[in-house]
Amino acid sequence: MHIAVVGLSHRTAPVEVREKLSISELQIGDSFNSLKEKEQVIEVSILSTCNRLEIYSLVKEPDTGVSEIREFLKDHSGLSEEVLFPHLFSFIQEEAVAHLMRVSSGLDSLVLGEGQILSQVKKMVRLGQENKATGPILNRLLTQAVSTGKRVRSETNLGSGAVSISSAAVELAQLKLGQSLGKDQLVTLESERVAVVGAGRMSRLLIQHLQAKGCSTLTLVNRSLDRAQSLASDFSTVQINCLLLDSLDSCLLNSSLVFTSTAAENPIIDAERLKKISLQNSLRLIDIGVPRNISADVKHLKNVQSHDVDDLQEVVSRNQEARQKLALQAEELIKEEGRLFLEWWESLEAVPTINSLRSSMEGIRKEELQKALSRMGPDFSARERKVVEALSKGIINKILHTPVTKLRAPQARTDRIDSLRKIENLFDL
Repeated sequence: MHIAVVGLSHRTAPVEVREKLSISELQIGDSFNSLKEKEQVIEVSILSTCNRLEIYSLVKEPDTGVSEIREFLKDHSGLSEEVLFPHLFSFIQEEAVAHLMRVSSGLDSLVLGEGQILSQVKKMVRLGQENKATGPILNRLLTQAVSTGKRVRSETNLGSGAVSISSAAVELAQLKLGQSLGKDQLVTLESERVAVVGAGRMSRLLIQHLQAKGCSTLTLVNRSLDRAQSLASDFSTVQINCLLLDSLDSCLLNSSLVFTSTAAENPIIDAERLKKISLQNSLRLIDIGVPRNISADVKHLKNVQSHDVDDLQEVVSRNQEARQKLALQAEELIKEEGRLFLEWWESLEAVPTINSLRSSMEGIRKEELQKALSRMGPDFSARERKVVEALSKGIINKILHTPVTKLRAPQARTDRIDSLRKIENLFDL
């Protein structure tokens, strides 16, 4: 068996490709079912975020297993092999383990050290278990990845003050506004007429960062008015006007800066919509949804400036250098955690021999105990029988403790196999 990961991320694919691979929570059950039907796949889990789609699996044979998962991704996306495959990466065993640890720790994120990815890995664990797609190997690996992410954040300062996708989006708005004024710096958003479309977790973070950057009034647009009002109630110092999605046109007409972050599968803002409302003033659109909420065709319209998640790199690069030293510290912790998992993985090779040895010893113990008890006669009390049985179990456990510990201990694979063969020959297992 081999651990494999196949996927793409902001490092390997543009947003127009990533959005085709996105798997919503509504689709996750069907996706798991399709993957579990693959002959090579033993266990599987899916990580789907705005910046990556990665499938972690336990496969029988690495090349064939990776090939089957690539075919699943091709079918799911509807993209041709020529378009999709150049953007996919795959890692096997040690590299797959290291990649997952880096992802969970925020080292592979667009925003180095961002914390939201850890909750997304936790969600991956939950969904894999709920859909009965993961087993003992992936459960152990994913759980250790979560603990590694926590450890990196607690033992380094990588997670302290880390910017998120949402804060990067707000900084991008500040930077672009500054550039429009002839300044290469972040400027306040106090004068902007701001709107946020969507009322989920990303929108909550957007409002938090908008508030911190001087925004005191904004419009919140959502499909559910109750959910929008519930979110707005958490921000007492920001005046938030809540509207239904039906009012999006008037919102766009009266705003100068609009952020979108919804779970819509197709764009909710496109060139046709903006042409109909006859924009007179400049409008800046910043889309952090994947799939995208704003169609690419709006970039050709007069008075409209549009940005998506890939454009955040401009702001992110301004914050990266100071965090690189912290990332080096985190890499050392990740190496250690990866080694610990792989040592546990390799120790599993000894389990069948250990189980056979225990079974053999237990058979001998029971046989000899029964002979001894039959010679004791009826005068031997039940309590005395229990004491003798406990004694025989204790002797067997003491005898097995050292060889079992040595067989499980980290060692070169050739040495472990040699030890296992000797035990099997000595005890005729």
